[in-house]
Formats: sequence, structure tokens, C-alpha cells
Amino acid sequence: MAAELPTDDFDALLTDSQRASRALGVAPAPQRHAAILAIAEAIEAASDDILAANAADLERGRGTGLAEGMLDRLLLDRERIAGLAAAARQLAELPDPIGEVLRQRTLPNGLDLTEVRVPFGVIGVIYEARPNVTVDLACIALGSGNAVVLRGGSAAEQTNAVLVEAMQGAIEAAGLPRASVQTIDRFGRDGAGRLMRARGLVDLLVPRGSAALIERVVTESTVPVIETGAGVVHAFVDRAAQLPMALEIVLNAKTQRTSVCNALETVLVHRDIADTAVPALAEALQQAGVTVHADGPLPGAARTEPLGESGWSTEHLSMDVAIGVVDDLDAAIEHINRYGTHHTDTIVTEDADAAGTFLAQVDSAVVMHNASTRFTDGGEFGFGAEVGISTQKSHARGPMGLTELTSTKWIVRGTGQVRA
Repeated sequence: MAAELPTDDFDALLTDSQRASRALGVAPAPQRHAAILAIAEAIEAASDDILAANAADLERGRGTGLAEGMLDRLLLDRERIAGLAAAARQLAELPDPIGEVLRQRTLPNGLDLTEVRVPFGVIGVIYEARPNVTVDLACIALGSGNAVVLRGGSAAEQTNAVLVEAMQGAIEAAGLPRASVQTIDRFGRDGAGRLMRARGLVDLLVPRGSAALIERVVTESTVPVIETGAGVVHAFVDRAAQLPMALEIVLNAKTQRTSVCNALETVLVHRDIADTAVPALAEALQQAGVTVHADGPLPGAARTEPLGESGWSTEHLSMDVAIGVVDDLDAAIEHINRYGTHHTDTIVTEDADAAGTFLAQVDSAVVMHNASTRFTDGGEFGFGAEVGISTQKSHARGPMGLTELTSTKWIVRGTGQVRA
């Protein structure tokens, strides 16, 4: 077991994570799964301490003017802690991706080639005001054989400290290194910058949070990055939509939880049904407490607000939504591909051809037909939890679970072959 590190020794902390990753990479799946189950029990046992720390973080956040959406992300209550434990237990039941054979063949010269899944090694994650992510990431990292280094931000620092301490004790009790999960919150903003430049000690970096945070990590990091994008999420209500279904989907996607990246931000309506659909959608949203934004008067809709500085590119993360009217399906697709963030977009329609065109041509990580965008989630997809929603096209796209935190390597077995 690695020794405790001096609190001012950043490189030593990462070196310890690297050692832990090697132990995890060869640890049998039952041992790693036992550590995940132990984490579930540990956070339940520490729930009083977690709630006390979280209350302090929330009080500080309100005092510093943290937005309501961020406060909701920051909040942990007993129900959410129970949900984290349940997700951990579900994740521990999933198949182990490590060692999975992807391809195998024997060459004419007798060499046997096998491509297998392997862990990345050390994964760094930079995120904001999301203590639930602290637990999800730890469990996914263990499940995929990786060590994880967490920078959870100052807003959740006390909560994350209690969570990490509880999880490290559980991991150690399962016979794995405490350094399998570490936090660099004590190093502050400088720690985030150093993590971005820790090429050679950190194998992969994942940012989760605001567009500004993600942009900083993508542009400044020398460590390979998987980009998780902001969620300017769209619903297109086609002329062949069933209006009751559209109302239910739009309301759920917007109001079920507003502070998350898969919440709806823009509703586009086909011009052929705008006179009927727009007033119905606007009234239903407004009755639910949602402020409707538009770039001009809407058919039959009252009390609309201007789009604001970011226009159609706004990720509100609040009880606000933009509504626009488009001429046809092609215009809706063009709008989404121009103003969206390639996260999640849905079409409501009974026209199979229109749905097929939308699903094929909207360039997003997740595209949906007649479903709420709130389903873009690792837990809902059966992953147990997620590292984030990748909006890039390399390596992984969409919700990232155990499999997405693995790389591959080729194993070549021979009998003395040499190349002519």
C-alpha cells in the first residue's frame, strides 16, 4: 500500500495514482467490484457527515451568489445519497470490460493476434459543484481498472472531502490502494492547471461543467482530453406530431430537472402547425413556471422574453426555454446543427420518413424520436453511472460508462517468427 503523501507534493500524488493504476489494472474483477460495493455501504454509513458538509457548501454557495441551477447540482440529500449507492451497486453487477476480446485472427505466418480491452491508467476529471459525480467517477474508474484524480471545484470542496475519505477507506478495506481515488481540491485552481499539464502522469482528462470550463481544458491541456459538451438541447415538433405527446415530452425535457446538461433549451415548431402548436406549448410551459424566450412575436403566445445575449446558443440550466418557428424539417436540422452543442436532440413526429431524416442528419451524440431528452444519461442507458456525455467524435461519443474508459492493446503470440 502506498504511503500517505505530503500535502504540497502534487507530482508525488500523481505518481501514487500511477502506482495505484498498475495495481488496479491487474486486480481481478471480483475484488474491484467488492470495492465498489464497499463504497456504496461507506457513503450510506457516512450520510450524516456528508449532509453536514454539503449543508456548509450550500450555505457558502448561497452567500457567494451561486446560481440556482448550480445550487441544485451541488445539493445532496438522503434520497440522492441513496441513489448514488444504488447506482454503485448496479455498476458492480455489470460485466467487466477488462480483457474483453474484440478481434482475434491468425496470420498466414502463424502469428496469433488478439485485440483486448485494457484500462487507460490514470484519469483526471475536472468538474464543478457536482458531488454526485465524485462517487460516480470513483466507481466507474474502479470498474474499468483505472485510478482517478478528481478536481471537484471549491463549491463542493467540503462535501467532496468527506466523500473521498469515506471511499478511500472502503477501497483500502477491499485490499486495493487508497490512491485509486484521489482529490486535488486542496491545490485549488493551480491544481487544475497542473493536472492539465501532467502529460506522462495522467493518461486522460475529462472536463465536466460550464462551457467556459470545458473550453479552458480543451485549449490548455497537454493531456489527451475527452470533451463533454454543454447541452443546448432541442426538440423539433414536426407537422406530423401528436400534440399531446409533444406537450408531454417538452414539459418533461424542460422541467423534470433543469440544471442538467440533457434538459431541453430550445423548442422548434414546424410552420404548418405553428398557429396551433406554439400557443399550446407556450401556455403549458408558462403554467409550469417556465419563461418563454423568442426572437420576435410568436403565434398566439403571450409574455415572451427576448433571447438574450447568447441568442439561440443559450444553455439556460433554469426554468427558461426558447421557442422558434421553422419552415420545414430541413430548416430544423440546419438550425440544430448550427446552434446546438451536438449533445442530444429529439423529434416528435408520426412521419417515419421525417424521423429517419432527422436521426440521420442531426449531428449530435444522441438523437431521439418521440422521447424526452432527459433519457440521455448513463444510468438510464444501463451503464450504472457515467463519466459524462461526450460530444466529440473521437474515441467515445454519448454517455461514457465502463467500456468508454478503456483503451485497447494487441497481444501477439508467436513461435519464433521473424520478418523477412
